[in-house]
Amino acid sequence: MRWFWIDRFTEFVRHTRATAIKAVTLAEGHLHDHFPGAPIVPATLILEGMAQTGGLLVADHLDYKLQVVLAKVAAADFRFEAVPGDVLRFEAVLVETMPSGSLVRVTTRVGDRIQGEAELFFGHLVAGTAIPKLFKDGEMLTWIDQLRICEVATNPDGSKAPRMV
Repeated sequence: MRWFWIDRFTEFVRHTRATAIKAVTLAEGHLHDHFPGAPIVPATLILEGMAQTGGLLVADHLDYKLQVVLAKVAAADFRFEAVPGDVLRFEAVLVETMPSGSLVRVTTRVGDRIQGEAELFFGHLVAGTAIPKLFKDGEMLTWIDQLRICEVATNPDGSKAPRMV
């Protein structure tokens, strides 16, 4: 992942769950082509927001020592299209971790309505072996700060989490 589609995190409970939001606006160029006169957010971009929210939850669980890549979309269901003016809320829950990867369930909501649900499997890789290093030193920390994870991060017991990475 070299760009963030989500705007910021509103909740981040380490090793457990995370919530992020994305405001959909007509300022996004892809909406002018998808579809002219009736813009909707492509499901692939909603899935990207799900993967970013869940992937950072997994990376944090691994103390950012391994690279986390989306390996499989085990299931995905979208109930209605997201349109400009909607605020997508991505709610990710870490279901299971094992040495090779992690399973995350993500629900997307618009207001109180469930917009989509997915089960995502993330692979854990050692940088420089199967894939090249994705981030320069310190770059991930800068991005995490911009997404406000450190501002909202707590430990599972409710205490304030220390600065990550």
